[in-house]
Amino acid sequence: MSGRWIHRWDPEDPGFWAATGRRVATRNLVFSIFVEHLGFAVWLLWSAVVVLLPKAGFPFTVDQLFWLVAVPNLVGATLRLPYTFAVSAFGGRNWTVASALLLLLPVGLLAVLAADPATPYGLFLLAAATAGLGGGNFASSMANISYFYPERRKGFALGVNAAGGNLGVAVVQLVVPLTAAAALAHAGLVWVPLIAAAALCAYFFMDNLAVARADFASQARALKRKHTWVMSFLYIGTFGSFIGYSAAFPLVVRTAFAGSAAPYVAFLGPLVGSLARPVGGWLSDRYGGARVTAWSFVAMAAGVAGALAGLRWHAFPVFLGAFLLLFVASGTGNGSTYRMIPAIFAARSAPENARREAAACIGIASAVGAFGGFLIPRSFAMSISRTGSVAVALYAFLGGYAVFLATNWWFYRRQVLAARIPSLAHSRI
Repeated sequence: MSGRWIHRWDPEDPGFWAATGRRVATRNLVFSIFVEHLGFAVWLLWSAVVVLLPKAGFPFTVDQLFWLVAVPNLVGATLRLPYTFAVSAFGGRNWTVASALLLLLPVGLLAVLAADPATPYGLFLLAAATAGLGGGNFASSMANISYFYPERRKGFALGVNAAGGNLGVAVVQLVVPLTAAAALAHAGLVWVPLIAAAALCAYFFMDNLAVARADFASQARALKRKHTWVMSFLYIGTFGSFIGYSAAFPLVVRTAFAGSAAPYVAFLGPLVGSLARPVGGWLSDRYGGARVTAWSFVAMAAGVAGALAGLRWHAFPVFLGAFLLLFVASGTGNGSTYRMIPAIFAARSAPENARREAAACIGIASAVGAFGGFLIPRSFAMSISRTGSVAVALYAFLGGYAVFLATNWWFYRRQVLAARIPSLAHSRI
């Protein structure tokens, strides 16, 4: 896979962008979304499968089921860092093809294991871990697409790319209960032809950018930047919330509201959260990323308060509405935090380094933030096992959003920071 290398790429040049750049960038964005969409679907596959396992004859405890939705997030978060640097090592197109083909492993394992109710739990846990391969796709896709677009269009482009991927969560939670009605194995098999098609499309229609083939040392400079780790922490609060709630929500509803239609309404949360992501990028382009991020954390705190009220009143419509607010706010925050990263590095790094360091930071933040997808399901599981309710976990999340809000204010919203770093005062941070 050595073909389709582009050696001249200058999206900041208006003439180049109008004549060549826009068309090539759009083509790569479309097929990147296709692969990333399936990556998210595979990553969150077990969030939809676990609520069907008891009825299919698998005698797993609630805690074991929560482990099945948490482990893919742990593995996916860990893989995101090497996936980020794989773009510079192998080329964006080449790695997109390879990462797509790797998705065949987790769906194949699910199809085999789900066919026999006597399958040991340990094998299910192993199969769930391989689903984490889908979690890595996001980091490489976002790092790759960030090279294709000019600074003024990054917010929207990255938002659309991420939203198209995030929608895979809603799709898998909608499709699995329907396809598994005949046989649980179908929950894995249905994705095989789509994955094969996505890999072929990436091979024939995507490009590698020579500008992205920086050596590791040039991108690794981002590891030494303070703002890389501040933004990674904030991303735990935004993306970690989105992916964690996406993974846990079907099982949380099934546990807290027995007899509800959890498998059939759970997709609404990831759906609205995914659609909100490009809105977050667009709002950040207009009002500044840190401001939109602050609004998002306030809204997430309000969503948690509403969920606690729904639990107290045992009112599922209130609980569902509060979680939909949580998903919208987290999706908006995903877009705004990702818009902040290129602006921060453009303001603080030399122009020749800013793009590479920002791309590396995007991957690092996506890896750190994704660990929220492990922490949230496990927090729910511990809360249920010790108190019989998810309320304690929700109170902990409420405190967490206060910390994230304060961190965002301290580093990016304080007037004293804008005065100390004048270049940040008029940026989109």
